[in-house]
Amino acid sequence: MRDGSGTASRGPRGRLITFEGGEGAGKSTQLSLLAKALKKRGVDVVETREPGGSPGAEAIRALLLDPENKGWPAMTEALLHFAARCDHMSRVVEPALASGKWVLCDRFTDSTMAYQGVAQGLGSSVIEQLSALTLKGRKPDLTIVLDLDPEIGLKRISERGDAPTRYDLMDIAFHRRLREAFLMIVRSDPGRCVVVDATYSEDFVAEMVSGAVTSRLEMDLAS
Repeated sequence: MRDGSGTASRGPRGRLITFEGGEGAGKSTQLSLLAKALKKRGVDVVETREPGGSPGAEAIRALLLDPENKGWPAMTEALLHFAARCDHMSRVVEPALASGKWVLCDRFTDSTMAYQGVAQGLGSSVIEQLSALTLKGRKPDLTIVLDLDPEIGLKRISERGDAPTRYDLMDIAFHRRLREAFLMIVRSDPGRCVVVDATYSEDFVAEMVSGAVTSRLEMDLAS
């Protein structure tokens, strides 16, 4: 399609929605439910995750989550996360957004800030610098932070019978710092972030997530 000047015009750019929160908060489940709701509205959706989402990033994910890989400095972890993110962005996220698709991502840069920057003590300035280099200003259009008492989240993981990742095995003090880090991120960027209480039932949480998307991105949903 071309505009009046004869120049090829592009369709509307897609939207990036990220899901954040501590372990066991239900991010993957709520992402899937939102994807189904958006598809019913005719939205072209890509579901992905971090670390991971592309072949190179998935290889790095395996290293990061392996319980055998203990004792890495926070800087090492942060660099691996951003290496995975760089591959994921270039191969999956940016092409999808450019083609008008909506990308729903399970974790993004806020997780690196919370886990390595705050909970592991690397510092926010380091994460901000790495983010600037990797993302070149790209931020999510909306971030859903699923808030949950870490003891409840870890209990949910145990009850599911999933093999614990390296982060699941961190002590409870780490998970409490992690929760506070996510809430700090929300307070620092309330225009982008919405907190949803993940204590409630799966269906009720899904309703709150859908309501947040509708209220924050209503014009886009209606287009």
